[in-house]
Amino acid sequence: MAVILLIMLGSAGFFLGTSEAQNDFSELPVNFKKGVELALQQVNSHTGIKSHFLFFKSLDKSDLDGGFGVSYIYHHFNLKPTKCPKGTTDANPTKCAFRNDRPLIDCGICYKIHVGVIQNEPKPYINCVFRTQLTQELMNMRFEHCNNMSYANGTPSLLTVSKP
Repeated sequence: MAVILLIMLGSAGFFLGTSEAQNDFSELPVNFKKGVELALQQVNSHTGIKSHFLFFKSLDKSDLDGGFGVSYIYHHFNLKPTKCPKGTTDANPTKCAFRNDRPLIDCGICYKIHVGVIQNEPKPYINCVFRTQLTQELMNMRFEHCNNMSYANGTPSLLTVSKP
């Protein structure tokens, strides 16, 4: 009886964890979702990736209003592998359960968005690596890159804006 109770509790925790991650994504503002989708497209199309990845959780984010429908976005988040193979369409945590035996992918991205469309200039910066390969040097490089992107003369630094 105790074994059955443990299995039921473990299953409940598993489903709570997957739905919680999906809720985190659904609660993101639209401009942040677009960046996550861009990063997911890049990660899931990489030749070395075998599993399908989905958004797991946000770690840090900022949004600088540039006026006239322009925003400058910085987002630091994790992606988690699923049990679905790469190339799965219509993947979500209920169909493609998260795996706990593979490392997370840590992403840092920044981009300019105008009226809901990610702009090509300046080129969106997407840096995603396996969490096991993340170093302080890489974190500093991301920070410097996003901080130095040439958005517009006189625009304050994206990363100095307080978090929402």
